[in-house]
Amino acid sequence: MQIENIIKSRINIISPKKMRIALAIIISVLLAMLGKHAIGAVTQNPIKWHPGHYVTLVNPGKDSSRYMAKVYSELETYSALRGITIRYRWSELESQKDVYNFTSIDKHLAELAERDKRLIILLETKSFKPDEILAPDYLKDAIYEGGVFPFTGSGGTVPKGYNIKLWNKAVHDRLAALIRALGKRYNSHPHFEGFGLQETTMGQPIKPLTSTQVNDYYKNLLSINQWMRNSFPNTMTYQFTNYPRGILESFINGLNEIGTALGCPDIFLEDPGLLFKGTKHSRRGIYSYYPELSGIMPLTIQVEKSNYENTRHDRKGYQPTVQELLTFARDTLKVNYIFWTRSPGYFDDVLQMLNQKSQTSILSGGLDPTCPSNYASCTN
Repeated sequence: MQIENIIKSRINIISPKKMRIALAIIISVLLAMLGKHAIGAVTQNPIKWHPGHYVTLVNPGKDSSRYMAKVYSELETYSALRGITIRYRWSELESQKDVYNFTSIDKHLAELAERDKRLIILLETKSFKPDEILAPDYLKDAIYEGGVFPFTGSGGTVPKGYNIKLWNKAVHDRLAALIRALGKRYNSHPHFEGFGLQETTMGQPIKPLTSTQVNDYYKNLLSINQWMRNSFPNTMTYQFTNYPRGILESFINGLNEIGTALGCPDIFLEDPGLLFKGTKHSRRGIYSYYPELSGIMPLTIQVEKSNYENTRHDRKGYQPTVQELLTFARDTLKVNYIFWTRSPGYFDDVLQMLNQKSQTSILSGGLDPTCPSNYASCTN
């Protein structure tokens, strides 16, 4: 859309009128041809579209046959569960440069296809443990600036985890290469439903970043989303988005133009930052964008263990019911997909909720099944 608007603005200053018309015809043909290949074009292909409820695995998860047997039993018992979401670390899928290992994905996808259930992947590049790095070791080379940076949660010098240096073009290009390889292998698979990225918040870097590094980080994150759409032209792609609030409006507009789904990594029913309505001096929170984008772009959200436990990130709220979480996601945020984390002590309540008539009466489990307008079409 940005390309088209720029070209139109140039045409409008050309005269005479016949020349403008002739140029407009030529440009429209070129745009039609370019739309098939341009990374940033809003998707013009039918998208596999199976909105509803998905279960997100936790440890030991995907690597335990005993655990997976329970998951598959639940999928077969509760019809409202449309599939599973699996987290994969970047280093799991690419241990060495251009050496990919998709064996685990192949195995789970085959097992899900047998049951007519679907797979969604969340690619992890950011860790939340001080001794854990999720990027492959080869990114330690100088060309990648060491690949990762430590961040903290509340100041100080003790790492809370590590995030990738996405402002670095070489890091960006390696992540794009992985996504291209995944798209080539799985885009056409009818049971591969979605592929997405972790939250937008960088974490507070222990070593302060320059404004250029921060700007390039988010510019490159949008570029990676463009690569996802280009690599998965028939598959729902999504970006978990939460902070910083200052970039949300332009960033979400970019996702919409690309054709990427808007996601959020949490449902906190009373969190002031996520619910913030905005002022003249401070931008609004992520939840305020959801209702106005309903029917326009795909909407996803994840329910984490901490969301089952409290209505606020700072834990100053109360423990919500699963029904409250569903109602907020369905009626307030108007999401198409919910990823329910399979947290012990809480997921049994999720299963009971999914067995209710309001979730079993339609395939989307009571969630909005409308094909969004930034998709040319959807296929069920």
